[in-house]
Amino acid sequence: MREIYFQKNFKSWIRNVLGGSGGGLIIAFIILFVGLSIASPYFLSFDNIIIVIRQAVFVAIIGFGMTFVISMGGIDLSVGATLAIAGIIIADIILKGTNIYLAILLVLMLGVLIGFINGVIIAKIGVTDFIATLAMMSILRGIIMVYSKGMPIFGLRFPEFQVLAQGFLGPIPVPVIIAAVLLVLCLYLFNRTKFGRYTVSIGSNAEAARLVGINIPKIKILVYTLTGLLAALSGILLTSRLEAATPEAGSGYELDVIAATVIGGTSLSGGRGNLIGTAVGAVLMAMVRNGLNLLNINVFWHQVIIGIIILIAVALDSFSSKRESKSA
Repeated sequence: MREIYFQKNFKSWIRNVLGGSGGGLIIAFIILFVGLSIASPYFLSFDNIIIVIRQAVFVAIIGFGMTFVISMGGIDLSVGATLAIAGIIIADIILKGTNIYLAILLVLMLGVLIGFINGVIIAKIGVTDFIATLAMMSILRGIIMVYSKGMPIFGLRFPEFQVLAQGFLGPIPVPVIIAAVLLVLCLYLFNRTKFGRYTVSIGSNAEAARLVGINIPKIKILVYTLTGLLAALSGILLTSRLEAATPEAGSGYELDVIAATVIGGTSLSGGRGNLIGTAVGAVLMAMVRNGLNLLNINVFWHQVIIGIIILIAVALDSFSSKRESKSA
């Protein structure tokens, strides 16, 4: 009896923590982890595990914002470009003599502004989120090329800046600590505040949310603003990690972020989000990319494999949504 009770409660805990796809996510994670450990003798090395975790951080941080967006029934395709412009701007102004902490604040404000503009275009003007953020992605990529003249920026060897993504607190990398703190804050926002509840309500049924008095435009603007902020922060951390900024940075990040978010249990149809699942999904995506590199698989196949993972994630989400609608 105790074993049955434990199994039921354990399964319930898994569903609560990782959402509807929790069991499948854990199984996929274990299979991938064991498979790569067998396939490559370098995978389980301490240095490689740190590399995987660090790679996951950049996607996970943006993914926390994307979880709010997708659970609201939206999408944001501009996060990769926001990351890139944040990196280019902070690299340039630091090298021109701006105080590092002031530079970080200014670039975070830039991310807030980009997200706010996305939100206003979507919520006030009425442009669909796909088109609005796709257009923003194109605009930002163009601005990056004009601003940087298509050239990377090197030489960011400033200890106060390097520590953001290269430092350690004991055995734990600083960016992992930053991501963990953000996860806790976002969990509080998502699960314990009206903002989080309203976000999910809009994704579940926007008309019902409007009828009960939820200010939908305000919530949408806040959600996209939060996502812009987190994308800019991820850009700052990535630039700190590389000690350089390139115009092509963040290309394809929007796909990785969406994949990590959906794999983690957030429904593309809205109304369901899972931040812990997003973090696990980001680590899973980082493991896939790391494994492909360790196994010396041609880089041109990487996007094919990532695309297949995204397709499977979306298909599973669609299947899960249909099953829930039938049971309801």
